[in-house]
Amino acid sequence: MAAPELRVIGLGGLPEVRPGDDIAALILEAAERQGIRLRRTGDVLVVTQKIVSKAEERVVALADVEPGPEAARLAQETEKDPRVVELILRESRRIVRQAGPVLITETRHGFVCANAGVDASNVGQGLVTLLPEDPDRSAGEIRAGLREGAGLEVAVVISDTFGRPGREGHTNGAGGIAGMEAFVDYVGRMDPYGYELRVSTLAVADELAGAAELVMGKLSGVPAAIVRGYAYPKGSGTARDMIRPAERDLFR
Repeated sequence: MAAPELRVIGLGGLPEVRPGDDIAALILEAAERQGIRLRRTGDVLVVTQKIVSKAEERVVALADVEPGPEAARLAQETEKDPRVVELILRESRRIVRQAGPVLITETRHGFVCANAGVDASNVGQGLVTLLPEDPDRSAGEIRAGLREGAGLEVAVVISDTFGRPGREGHTNGAGGIAGMEAFVDYVGRMDPYGYELRVSTLAVADELAGAAELVMGKLSGVPAAIVRGYAYPKGSGTARDMIRPAERDLFR
């Protein structure tokens, strides 16, 4: 029996994404230019949050932001632009932790991340992007566009960068998914030595996002990737499924 093999194919050459652009159509055009054919079933398409936010008009000009008193106070403590802090507060349910320049919040989606996902990279001077309002819906719309445009039945993952408690560095995770379950649950299965697994639930949507980032990078202009060869669990899972309930979150 052949050993499993995974292939990750970066999709570059997309034009600068504008408000209202059809991400699915741009992906199909980029794949055709690269001579890459998405398989009708079985592939996973990973798309960066940044181009989704641009297409969904989640780009804000800082010149249009008027910071309030709380933003002004936090801006002094964090040495951030008070207009950026104002947007962080608007996008947050609560501040989880602030220490020096680090500002960790819980977003309105329930994600715990730095700066509520407000980001000035890869967008232009004086502009920042916000997270999509509903990343799972965004993933579903891209998936529907691929089905309508090319008859594809693929899974879609919208990826973003997250920190990790207790570990340095960042990794990409799934902010939105469509066409697959978020997890593979091994609980109740037996390992080769006869031990019954009790807590092994793998966040495979996050793992797919992390694998795709290795070819997309942050500076290479590759905003999407195809992950091929992984038998992902088909279903109707959401990224919200991966948010740990407050009563089970030992870090709160």
